[in-house]
Amino acid sequence: MSKVKVVTDSSVQITDEEIKKYEITVVPLSIDIDGEQFIDGVTINREEFVQKMLAAQNVPKTSQPPLGRFIDKFQELSADGSKILVIAMTKSLSGTIDAARQAGEMVDADVTVVDSEYTDRALAFQVINAAKMAQEGADLEEILPAIEKIKQQTHLYMGIPTLENILKGGRLGKLAASLSTFLKINIVIQLKDAKINILKKGRGIKTIENYMESVVQKIEENGSKIAEIGISYVDDITLSRKLEQQIHEKLPEIPILTQITSPTIATHAGKGALAVIYYYR
Repeated sequence: MSKVKVVTDSSVQITDEEIKKYEITVVPLSIDIDGEQFIDGVTINREEFVQKMLAAQNVPKTSQPPLGRFIDKFQELSADGSKILVIAMTKSLSGTIDAARQAGEMVDADVTVVDSEYTDRALAFQVINAAKMAQEGADLEEILPAIEKIKQQTHLYMGIPTLENILKGGRLGKLAASLSTFLKINIVIQLKDAKINILKKGRGIKTIENYMESVVQKIEENGSKIAEIGISYVDDITLSRKLEQQIHEKLPEIPILTQITSPTIATHAGKGALAVIYYYR
């Protein structure tokens, strides 16, 4: 039976230890900050990116990995006859999944590409579980329904206190027009079924704080059913750490990863944004 090797993109919220332990390959996206080019996680780290983003004259641009980057990885990983499973961020945020599919068609390898319909730690939930199963000898026919189940049981909520980045990035689609005259409002969005929906809007950071408190309350009420939690932020860890501590006090057994988010998400969400992400067993 051929081994399955798991590949994802650099929008994923994952630790170096997890990458090494579960033998995960991360293909980096490209970044442009005021005309200066970077490779995500290679020539710039997340902390450096946020500082440059906050000082930039223009909203940075992130783009999917070039085909050659995927092709090189696919050829390297399949040299021993292994199958390749790519789990990528949602198509609603990036063309990365299309690039992976095109590259997969250009190599002599068995490449399967899955749209996670998420990003950040929600993407990692699927990636890590797939990699664990692959290490245990599972084949694609076993792995694919398992990660589909995780996808369906995942919840991602993000608070965005400044709308400039997400409006300029066009990721709110037709909803952007109704908000473009209210740049000073705060919003909470949900990413679900590869779609961004606005759940709450109002003036002041309390809009976000109060909504996230309700998310934490929901987590606490369903603690025994929740497998894992991720809390990601752009530049200010204060509220993220507060939410993490609240959950830990009630549910100390549930693992929580609180980290700065990727350049892709920071670019779309902007200064002060944070997300709470979890999935049910």
